Amino acid sequence: MKFNSILSAPKKGAAMNRRRFLGIVAATALLPRFAWAKPSKALIVVFSRRGNTLALARMIAERTGADIFVLQPAAPYPKDYRANVEQVARENAQGFLPPLARLPENLEAYRTVFLGFPTWAMQLPPPVKSFLKQANLADKTVLPFNTHGGYGAGETFAQTARLAPKSTVKTGFSVKGSQEREGQGLVVQGAYARQVRAQLDAWLAAAGF
Repeated sequence: MKFNSILSAPKKGAAMNRRRFLGIVAATALLPRFAWAKPSKALIVVFSRRGNTLALARMIAERTGADIFVLQPAAPYPKDYRANVEQVARENAQGFLPPLARLPENLEAYRTVFLGFPTWAMQLPPPVKSFLKQANLADKTVLPFNTHGGYGAGETFAQTARLAPKSTVKTGFSVKGSQEREGQGLVVQGAYARQVRAQLDAWLAAAGF
């Protein structure tokens, strides 16, 4: 029965028609809620050594309202730059995946995961590989973001897609951070942070945020 025919129904069987009418109106009233319902809150999983990738994570959180989870290995990496480089080289050569301190709780509650990391030896940092291997990201949208010392994202975005084959991995965002071998620390601040924020906002808008 068409919607308009209910409004003009004769008095005979009016009670039944009224119940049917109210049922259709109630069902119709629910449609916009589902059509315009916002997706569940996003999660930002970030691994950061010098604070630059974490600075991006905080910008994303401000824009999207996403939660932040800081990824940490069970055993910290050496603070000395060269010792850190040597350890990472060994782990990459051996395919070693370092144990993590913990994984995010209630990961299943999030449909979108922003994954942040620096470029290490043109690859994903080993702890990020561990996360992608251990976490269940099936049917989630993954948006990778990256900081680097001047040589770009390397293989990091391609590795993310390979290690999360059941996820939808979107185009990543990459920006220059610090050159640790030159002794630089946090550089995503001040005027440069404002420049990065503008680029980040454009990336988020293109991703639907």
